[in-house]
Parts: sequence; structure tokens; C-alpha cells
Amino acid sequence: MHRLRLEPLDWVGLGLFAAGLLALAFRLVPLHDAEGTMHRVVPLLIFLGTVIVLAELTAQAQVFDVVASWLARLGRGRYPVLFALCVGFATLVTAVLNLDTTAVLLTPVMIALGTRLGVRPLPFAMTTVWLANTASLLLPVSNLTNLLAADRVGLSPVAFAVRMALPELASVLATALCLWVFYWRRVAGQNYEVPDPHRPPDRRLTGVCAAACVLFVLLVLVGVPLEVGAPVCAVVVLVAFAVRDRSALRWSLIPWRLLVLVTGLFLVMDAIGRLGLSDLLRTVLGDDPSDGRVAAVGAVMANLVNNLPAYVAVEAAVPHDALLALLIGVNVGPIVVPWASVATLLWYERCRAAGVPISWVRFVLTSAVTAAVALLAAVLVR
Repeated sequence: MHRLRLEPLDWVGLGLFAAGLLALAFRLVPLHDAEGTMHRVVPLLIFLGTVIVLAELTAQAQVFDVVASWLARLGRGRYPVLFALCVGFATLVTAVLNLDTTAVLLTPVMIALGTRLGVRPLPFAMTTVWLANTASLLLPVSNLTNLLAADRVGLSPVAFAVRMALPELASVLATALCLWVFYWRRVAGQNYEVPDPHRPPDRRLTGVCAAACVLFVLLVLVGVPLEVGAPVCAVVVLVAFAVRDRSALRWSLIPWRLLVLVTGLFLVMDAIGRLGLSDLLRTVLGDDPSDGRVAAVGAVMANLVNNLPAYVAVEAAVPHDALLALLIGVNVGPIVVPWASVATLLWYERCRAAGVPISWVRFVLTSAVTAAVALLAAVLVR
């Protein structure tokens, strides 16, 4: 019988979930408040669970191999051109759609691209995870934290984009610089052999999965909630596999680890807030905090607990005119540790599924530098 193997991040998720249940049991979080929290969390969990199923099956249908081949051919054998294409593509997907979509759908494309060119896929994967976060400032839909802030900010999507255009540009350019220095420059002087177009074995299955991904994009663009669009597209892909390749359908497609972790994070943050976190944040920020201080506190909190509950916690401690600075902190900053944003967790799930090894020491060190540089650049131009 196959034994379930738990990795360190799995134990963290289970521990947080258990701590959240204990907080409920000991009334640290009143049941009524917990119900309110879950009302906000359940749509997110539905989205996360179904979009990972969509991505996993789409990868098995080799849609991402086809896209990777197209990008490689467009780069015409030159790594600097390919680097610019990857940065631009990841930025566009994140800004127009959202960071979680980038992490789920684009990560396999980047990994497949590196593998297809015969080089380590890590630089391509790092391009995805960093830009999934640092390029998520432009539109309300770019990041779930932006959607959480939408009611209080009170800006139309166009007005929001105007206010955040310069921070977005500064953050992306700073991230690109760090990507080049830390991960891409070793191959800068090399050329690669332009691959032939990729031909998947089951073109009908590939076509259906590609159409489901396009449908997901369209549903997001027209304003269909993520917790509705993702399940619809996942069902389309599940039906296609049930007809064409039923052996690929298995219970392990459901990302229970991630769902447990996110639920535990919100419950624990509710308890910590009631134990004095909100008062502590008000003390740290002061009565009239600068944009830099608000962004820094948001970034630190996001890396401690996750950017979604961090936004909720800090939101209560800052004035209305500081919310955009807070969004810079909780969007650009949470790339240092794997649990800092849901997008990073989704990225990690994709890397683990593809067998891409991650050195967490190097990840944390390079990500900390990138977060600091991108955060400073975004705040300075706001």
C-alpha cells in the first residue's frame, strides 16, 4: 500500500490547521467570527482546489509543452531575447489575469521551456514565481489582496491602474534586474538550438484542455468570479480525460495540503489579532505612517503569515489613504518564504509535480534581496 509522504511544508499546514481548530475550541475566535472568516475563505479554497486540477491535467495533455516550444521558436536561439519574452509574458498574464493564474498555468510553461532547451528549468521557474507577485499591482483583478481592498479604495479599474502604473513598472524592472543577476546571466552569452514545434500524442485532448484554459482567461476578463470560472473549466477538462484518458484521473490531483494550509492561516490570524496583534500594528505604524513604513510592515507581515491574512490584519491599522502603499507591501514583498503568498504555494506545487528541485537557502536569500529592491523601487515612484 502506498504511504503518504509528508514534507516540511505539509507539517506546517497541518500544524496551522490544528492551531486554528484549537483556537475555535478554546473560544479565542468566536464561532460567529469564524463563520465570517470562512465566508471569505471558502470561495478562495474552491478556486485553488479546482484551478490546480485544471493545471495538472492541462500539463498532462502537453498544452504547456506546445506553448513552451512556441516561445523558444520566437526567441530565435538567443537567451537575452528569450529572457525578455519570458519577463514580458509573465508580467502580462499576472497584470491582466491574476497572480494565482500565473503561478498555476505559466509555471509549467516555463519549466517545460527550460527542459525542452536542455538547460536547468530553475531560472524559468523563478521568473514565474517572482513576477507572479511583483507584477500584481496594476489592476484590481491582478491580486486577491487588490480585490479585498477594492471596497475601501473606491477606485474604478482604470483609476486604479493609473495610480499603480508607475509602481508596477518599477517593481517589474527591479525584478527583471534581479532575475538576470541571480539566475539568467550565466547563459547570457550562449545560444540555444531552436526546437521543432511540439506535437502531442492526443491532439484532441490537447485542444480541449487548451480551449478550457482560454475559456478560463475569458471568464476572468468578463468578471466571472474565480470560484465559478475555475470549477467550470476544471469540469470541462475532467470530462475530456474521462473520455480520452481515464487513467490520469486520481484523488491525488486534489491539493489537500494547500487547502489545509490556507484555512489554518486565516483561523490562526483571527486568533492572533484578538490577542493583541491589531494594537501592536497600530503602535508600530503610528498615527500618520509613511508609505514606506506601511509597505515595509505589510511585506514583513506577509512573509510571516501570508499576504492575504496580512492584508486583513494591517488594513485595520492604517488610514484609508495608505491602502495603496499597503498593497505594494503585501503584493511585492511576499516572495521570501514559500507560504508568504498563495501564488508561491501554487508555484511550489507545480515545481514539485514537475520534479524541479528547489534550494530553499538560495531561494530565501535571493528572494529577500529582490523583495527589498522591488519594494523600494515601487514605493519611491508612487
